[in-house]
Amino acid sequence: MAKVNLPPIHPGEILREEFLVPLSMSAGALAKALNVPRTRIERLVAEQTAVTPDTALRLAKFFKTSPEFWMNMQTSYDLKIESRNKQAEIDKIVALDSMTHQAA
Repeated sequence: MAKVNLPPIHPGEILREEFLVPLSMSAGALAKALNVPRTRIERLVAEQTAVTPDTALRLAKFFKTSPEFWMNMQTSYDLKIESRNKQAEIDKIVALDSMTHQAA
């Protein structure tokens, strides 16, 4: 099966496109409902900051999802970005280390 290489999706994009847009809700209105600084949600939907555990708990309560839904999206995004940035370096280091272990 061919590997599909989709771009990483920031949780802020999901929040914006799948939750706020359908509700015609602004980031500021959501921030007020969550009792967090307006800039926290604005930066999240602008894909400039990560979902924190505190934000995940609040989003889960408000949207009737789970905190894991939000944290898993963030973790997946972080791993894809890190993989994209470091995979060649990691492959090289691990390959060298594997050869050392096999020789011993």
